[in-house]
Amino acid sequence: MGAGWVGGVTRARGLLSRRVGRQGARDLAASPLADALRQLATTPYRRFLPPDATVAEAQRAVSATLLWHLRVLAGWQPRAGAQALRALAAGFELANVEDRLRAIGGLPVPQPYRLGALATAWRRVERARTPAELRAALAASAWGDPGSEDPATVAAALRMAAAARTAEAVPAARRWALGRAALLAARCLFVTGRPLPEAAAGHASRLLGAQAVEAGSFEEFRERLEPAAAWAVAGIPGPDGLWQAEARWWTALDRDGGDLLHGTRYGPGPLVGAVAVLSADAWRVRAALELAGRGGEPLEAFDALG
Repeated sequence: MGAGWVGGVTRARGLLSRRVGRQGARDLAASPLADALRQLATTPYRRFLPPDATVAEAQRAVSATLLWHLRVLAGWQPRAGAQALRALAAGFELANVEDRLRAIGGLPVPQPYRLGALATAWRRVERARTPAELRAALAASAWGDPGSEDPATVAAALRMAAAARTAEAVPAARRWALGRAALLAARCLFVTGRPLPEAAAGHASRLLGAQAVEAGSFEEFRERLEPAAAWAVAGIPGPDGLWQAEARWWTALDRDGGDLLHGTRYGPGPLVGAVAVLSADAWRVRAALELAGRGGEPLEAFDALG
């Protein structure tokens, strides 16, 4: 790889010191909420933590700090690295889009995530004053037309579009993207009991196989999945076990990200690995705060997350 990757990969590896780590997250989960918040305020996640934060506010601060790290990384990357980061950070723009739809409907929402150079369509979406304007802004962007202005349909379409974009734009993250698509489809089809909206179904068919998307039961879905996606739900007996599959997905993200960090010295692999490891750490901390907010019991629930 060219010299343009040297600074970006070096910076990515340096940011790994910003993690709380598995044991640190477990300590948060085992603490009373007030103590957990005080501990969080001593970590790198304090950057956006408001005083007297609620659990939801603290969790959002954790996410905002992760986004900040990704924005910092983007500034150090060659063009290919910045494009990969934009795909990997798509979930933050997706959250902004969903909140914008809620705000248009008159609901209170938090301040949007500050995306900077990681934005794809947000500058136009932010100006939308009606659901139709928001849909048009998405349709004119890399997100594509969600096929409806209904919030649930938009959310499903964008989640599948994000998985498809990652699978195509970030080869090192393709396995994760396919696994994520399998979990999204399974939850929609067999937990909510609704068929995938047309736009989401199109992406899902290409990622997972049309036979899986058309399956009439969870068992058929699991058996018909493309092999590269089937790992995410392998051994899961039914929809009630999808929470375990979700935890396993994050565990795989953390483990595989660590492997990438120890691979090619300079290039996209270590960058993608760093994003994965940082993302998994933020996920564990958010889960720990949720458990602390519930009194820390049962702690075994946190340990089961991997």
